Amino acid sequence: MKSWSRPALNPVASPAGADIDVRLFDTAAGEIVPIDLGEQAGLYVCGITPYDATHLGHAATYVTFDIAQRVMIDAGAQVTYVQNVTDVDDPLLERAARDGVDWRELATSEIELFHGDMEALGVIPPQHYVGVVESMTLHSANVARLLERGLAYTVDVPAAENAAAGAKDVYLDLAQQPTFGSVSHWDREQMMAVFADRGGDPDREGKRDVFDPLLWRAEREGEPAWDGGPGVGRGRPGWHIECTSIALEHLGHGFTLQGGGTDLIFPHHEMSAVQANALTGQPPFAHHYAHQGMVGYDGEKMSKSKGNLVKVSVLRREGVDPMAIRLVLLDQHYRADWEYIDALLDAAKERLATWRRAIEADGVDATPTIEAVRRALRSDLDTPAALAAIDAWCAAEGEEAVGSAQQIRDVVDALLGVKL
Repeated sequence: MKSWSRPALNPVASPAGADIDVRLFDTAAGEIVPIDLGEQAGLYVCGITPYDATHLGHAATYVTFDIAQRVMIDAGAQVTYVQNVTDVDDPLLERAARDGVDWRELATSEIELFHGDMEALGVIPPQHYVGVVESMTLHSANVARLLERGLAYTVDVPAAENAAAGAKDVYLDLAQQPTFGSVSHWDREQMMAVFADRGGDPDREGKRDVFDPLLWRAEREGEPAWDGGPGVGRGRPGWHIECTSIALEHLGHGFTLQGGGTDLIFPHHEMSAVQANALTGQPPFAHHYAHQGMVGYDGEKMSKSKGNLVKVSVLRREGVDPMAIRLVLLDQHYRADWEYIDALLDAAKERLATWRRAIEADGVDATPTIEAVRRALRSDLDTPAALAAIDAWCAAEGEEAVGSAQQIRDVVDALLGVKL
């Protein structure tokens, strides 16, 4: 699947920053730890289910991991970035049925809108941007492997669900997976509190454990389906196996960083990891897990289901500079939950105007500012501190240094992704 256009990246010339470690809060470890990048780093960020437009909650996640990628690149790593698109799933099918449109047309239009939002926000696109539909054979093959090894089992589809005679869904047997729980470290009570709301089916009869994840949904009447081959049958993959398959195919087992929102910690990232460990027998799936906090609006988490959305595309149509939107997001620490109010956008517009005025002429020596930005970003992606460092340079008085404005322009562009 084609992604959006890649922004030009101008390297930051000075200072080198070789002595500054990249450190991130690792969800699985429960603390801030150094990230071992090496020369090759793998980044996987869970993509959209394309049934509605990008809101600020989505944008916050993709901007956060855009910053992570920029930091990795600045630290000298070659980054392979992979993102999926869940272009067939229940929410998409339900929205298409509600609106009386073909689900494929709805997915295509929403993916195009997402691309436009990401490009406008200056987000570096993934090298591998993979839809579920186009990678169906990967998913069915992995389900077949798990069945063949006795690590998965089948459950009859109830007659009331309009499936073909003898149709069976496929589930992973978590009882055989000792690494289950190693990402979230949640107890069963915590898991149960969110499982059903986040795509789980704890009440499904025939499952061996309430948390066993769906690997393959057998074809139901009126639903899209693909031939999964012998033993798997016609149907489509469960949500979690999609990311497992795509990450393993393009990054391999043991890649550097898995990212997404905190609402993906359980069950999605937990299940994606345990399925990969079942397939390869070689944990960990990812060496590090980082998660974006939730964005609220009108007192609740911003979400498509609640409809309390501030959409990037709408702000853009209203004439808001996408760089101001990006600054709103960067002014919040990625791990914090926060609530959007119009005053945040007003402040971001003013900050953007101040920065643009300041770089029209040289200011004080930019070297300490560049080091401060680097240190902030490599210290758990502290974007508010990085913005404050640029604010301070803009406000500083003293002897002008030739070329300082261009240096600031370059560091803001390359590390913060803000075009001045």
